[in-house]
Amino acid sequence: MSRERLRAVRDRVRSFPDFPVPGVLFRDISPLLKDPVAFKALIDLLEDHLRASFPKVDVIAGLDSRGFLIGPPLAQRLGVGFVLIRKKGKLPGPTESISYALEYGKAELEIQSDAVEAGQKVVVVDDLLATGGTMCAACKLLARLKADILECLVVIELKGLRGAAKLEAIPFHSLLQYD
Repeated sequence: MSRERLRAVRDRVRSFPDFPVPGVLFRDISPLLKDPVAFKALIDLLEDHLRASFPKVDVIAGLDSRGFLIGPPLAQRLGVGFVLIRKKGKLPGPTESISYALEYGKAELEIQSDAVEAGQKVVVVDDLLATGGTMCAACKLLARLKADILECLVVIELKGLRGAAKLEAIPFHSLLQYD
């Protein structure tokens, strides 16, 4: 991993204390998305990691909504498809859905029933892993479709919230870690 590229990414993540509620330090990737050099560095780093880790990836699955910003350019670089994992009610056609608990309530995710084929090698991407609930639910959806989940890949991990532990045996990788 290039230190310069990683620094370019880290320097474009800003923090907002007490957002969205008091006591939360929000990590914002908006400046990273706005800076074409830093965003290219991000996609370069993710591509390098996946090429070094997995000889074959079939599909990138992105989580609603920031995973939709990172996943398509990464999939294009790898020459593979991209599929959406969305909030319930946003996808047409037959879907699989799952309910999961949030810190402040419940939510539902869904994926189109034909999004992946049994045995396809999938990497799940998002911008951030906090408590791990959304990522874990996404992996359960993909498992229902009999996908082979290679890894969950994020830009930022909030280590203090221990979200990676919820993923159990699924490999996990983050570029940036914060306590």
